[in-house]
Amino acid sequence: MSLETFLHNLHFDVEKASPPDWEVDWADAPLTYKLYRDLPMFPFSLEVPLTLEECKPPSRPDFSKIGHFLWYVFGLTQVSQSLNSIEQKADLMQSFRRFAPSGGGLYPNELYIYLKVEDLPVGVYHYDVSHHRLVLLREGNFDSYLALALGSRCDISTCFGTVFVSTMFWKNFYKYNNFSYRLQGLDAGVLIGQLLEVAKRFGFASGVYFQFLDQAINHLIGLSEKEESPYAVIPLSVEPTSWFTHVSEIDGPVSAAELCRELPPIKCNHYVRSLRVKEYPMLIKMNEASMMESTQSFRQIIVKESTNCEGPEVGLPPAKRLSYDLAAVCRKRFSPEMDFALGKVSQPQLATLMHEATASFSYRNDLDGAHNKHEPRVSLYGCLYNVEGILDGAYLYDSTAHALRQVQLGDHRIELQYGMSIDNVNLQQVPLCLHVAGDRDHFKSALGYRGYRIQQMEAGMLVQRLLLAASALGMGGHPLLGFDVNVCDEIYKMDPQGKTSLIQIPIGPYRQRPWLKGGLHS
Repeated sequence: MSLETFLHNLHFDVEKASPPDWEVDWADAPLTYKLYRDLPMFPFSLEVPLTLEECKPPSRPDFSKIGHFLWYVFGLTQVSQSLNSIEQKADLMQSFRRFAPSGGGLYPNELYIYLKVEDLPVGVYHYDVSHHRLVLLREGNFDSYLALALGSRCDISTCFGTVFVSTMFWKNFYKYNNFSYRLQGLDAGVLIGQLLEVAKRFGFASGVYFQFLDQAINHLIGLSEKEESPYAVIPLSVEPTSWFTHVSEIDGPVSAAELCRELPPIKCNHYVRSLRVKEYPMLIKMNEASMMESTQSFRQIIVKESTNCEGPEVGLPPAKRLSYDLAAVCRKRFSPEMDFALGKVSQPQLATLMHEATASFSYRNDLDGAHNKHEPRVSLYGCLYNVEGILDGAYLYDSTAHALRQVQLGDHRIELQYGMSIDNVNLQQVPLCLHVAGDRDHFKSALGYRGYRIQQMEAGMLVQRLLLAASALGMGGHPLLGFDVNVCDEIYKMDPQGKTSLIQIPIGPYRQRPWLKGGLHS
């Protein structure tokens, strides 16, 4: 299968993306977290702050504060138990949850961090979420190495830390087969969205680099590209830092191969639990095709202003940014599934939800030009029902005008319900069915196949902002990929605009589920 066909099927014809006879070996499932062995361990305190209300003034963090930060980004926060009955045999299934959601609760991503803080050796670490501790992978100062791997576009010497968000292919391939490739980018984006929001509360300045020398970062961390690959590099700083978008002309072009020769290789022993890891050739093929081998490959993207704003404009009430306790909102966040309960949504609620999600989405990255106004690469559409003072129909949210652009009036819930592959959400009970949309060819001309996973990450980042805003407003949201993209694209008339629906997020009021749950925090 060609890579073009693979990506087309992954999005528009999902049944062809994976073999029809795929069977999940639940007994041989991998752990949802990576465990390193025989390396120096640095445990964090289990006493974390239970509120994150205001943005802290910038101050250099110590080891303890790094622990609090990582726990709110990706730590284990909740244990869930459910009874699974198969052939009259009842099995107790236990899963561990985190503040950032993940497809199937499988968490294919891992966090690594290069740290320069007191009471800790300078070096590269893995965040061991199962024990809430750091594992030292490589000791030493790698400012120069890392700066070159980023094309000298960030003054790493002024940053106290740099986070690497990676994807372990097998962690959700074992269940979703090739469809996992689409999920992995979205999951990484949701995690990045959570990280950026937490960083604001801790007073950390941050920026996301989607383009870097993959082989050089793999070499630094000690990852096998056949098993795991970094998707984003995120420097963190509390000092004035130079963030550049263009590759430095002083250092000239740098290749991954020559940079790798500056450091000896490391090989670390880790445990995944699965006794038989099946092959995933298409994921490896996509990963190899997406890699950047020279800083000359780094690009910026100019997004053309959307022309899909010709419908009547529906003004929304003025909305201010929400002020909320991020810790409380994260604990309250809930994916209702069949627990949505239809209720009327007011215009101020809708206006605040859309404004907060898009305003908080703005972030520093290496795709935008330095000083120009940038059109977002992902946009927000919605099928609205029972919203006070707004006709039922499909709309595009224009964040610049803070208004809805009418695309097609009518109640589209039945169409959307028929388009779902699994009826795990009753859309008749959902007033807001939102869709994050993006460029149909995922900027392939500028970014090649890397553009696809970048687009999925940006969609995931916006999804997490929507979920947090919905939770702060007392509503629930449930991200879905099991939907017919063609149905949604037709409702929103996206084809002429060269856009497509990337993910579906029903949002609305919900009833409380009868369950026992417990937090894993102090």
